[in-house]
Amino acid sequence: MEFSKMFVQNMAVLVTCAYIANLIYKYAIYRAPDIVKYIGSVMLLIVGGWAATLFGFRLSEEVIFDMRIVPLLVAVFVYRRPPIVFAVGLGIGLTRFAFGWSEAALAGFINLTILGIVGALLNIWLRRCNWSFVRQVAVVIVLLNILNCVNITIFGVIPPAYYLTHIMPVTLPSSILLCGLFAFILRDFQKDQQRALELQRANRLLQEQTEELGKNKIVLEDRAKQLLLASQYKSEFLANMSHELRTPLNSIINLAQFISDSAEDTPSEEMARYGQLIHHSGEDLLKIINDILDLSKVEAGKLEIVSEDVSLAEVPGWVGPYFELTAQRKQLAFDIQVEEGLPDTIRSDPHRLQQILRNLLANAFKFTENGRVELNIYKAEEPLLKGEWIVFAVRDTGIGIATEKHFTIFEAFQQADSTIGKKYGGTGLGLSISRDLARLLGGFIRMESAEGKGSTFSLFLPLV
Repeated sequence: MEFSKMFVQNMAVLVTCAYIANLIYKYAIYRAPDIVKYIGSVMLLIVGGWAATLFGFRLSEEVIFDMRIVPLLVAVFVYRRPPIVFAVGLGIGLTRFAFGWSEAALAGFINLTILGIVGALLNIWLRRCNWSFVRQVAVVIVLLNILNCVNITIFGVIPPAYYLTHIMPVTLPSSILLCGLFAFILRDFQKDQQRALELQRANRLLQEQTEELGKNKIVLEDRAKQLLLASQYKSEFLANMSHELRTPLNSIINLAQFISDSAEDTPSEEMARYGQLIHHSGEDLLKIINDILDLSKVEAGKLEIVSEDVSLAEVPGWVGPYFELTAQRKQLAFDIQVEEGLPDTIRSDPHRLQQILRNLLANAFKFTENGRVELNIYKAEEPLLKGEWIVFAVRDTGIGIATEKHFTIFEAFQQADSTIGKKYGGTGLGLSISRDLARLLGGFIRMESAEGKGSTFSLFLPLV
């Protein structure tokens, strides 16, 4: 009866130690690195075995009966590495020497070492067995307790006959019963821990989802602003477009009506001038329509590029005469410079190349009131890009573009400022079309500009 009381008291000590170990793990070890947590949990089990021995029942000065087998039982079910289970058994066995060196201490060390080996083998079996938790617990508890009794009989200092007849009949069932009770306490504790971890994971997932929703909300708000801005730009574009279309169209209609009504009374010289005005208005109208059609083709992916040899020496002839009259009329200096040593030809689409250069030069002249406009053609190497590039750089000393507008100036229907369209005219499609055409030609357009300091638009085409 004394043994049963002692085992119950010893189990109470172990439950208290388990609770204290849980608090230590929860508040001191939990946030530590994984390796520290792992080593800390092993040490807590070994300390639990030492505590069981400390409060054990002393049959004599050397012989101590206790429930030090319980921490080893915990290790069998908790850890997934058999060497760790053996280390727990070995560690608990070594703590027996903390109470003095004797034959009983040596027997206790040998006993826990053997139990550690068997516990490691049972750990391997548990990971391969599909039995229920109750059956697994029953097998492990019974085997370890029976082996514990066998070891005490063989290696212990108590006479085997006395142990088998007076001690084991009481200690074995008491130990099995209390180990089973502790196993189910451990099982309940693990379930609580598992629920706590699942709750933490759910909270973390909910937090991540909340953050993601916040980011998505910001993205949606930004897109809504972009859509609103795009709608505003399109509205302004339609207003400008109606003006741009009406101006040449009204000129054509009015002049045609005037000629029709007064053809007989109008001198031939004035008639010729009216014809030139109609022709000029028709060209302006055709240019606007072509810009809209080109933009639609690019967006639909139906714009065809015809690649052929383009003579660089002919490029100044494409744009020089076209803009010389504009330069004279606005009293601007206009210069075209071609770097020496350039290849005779490049592979590109001459019509689209001419269209891009005319768009860039037209903008340069439109927004420049004083100073000069230049077209420089040279060869360059880009550090971030492979190969060599031919650069067509259009520089002006015009009004320039504010830094915050650099990212929107190439978008369709957009100009640097809504007042620009009213003051200078235009549809805001030229740069957007030029950018898309440059991509189709295998190149790109780079812009350098500052408000009030002019702009440089550089067309980069690959030299192949």
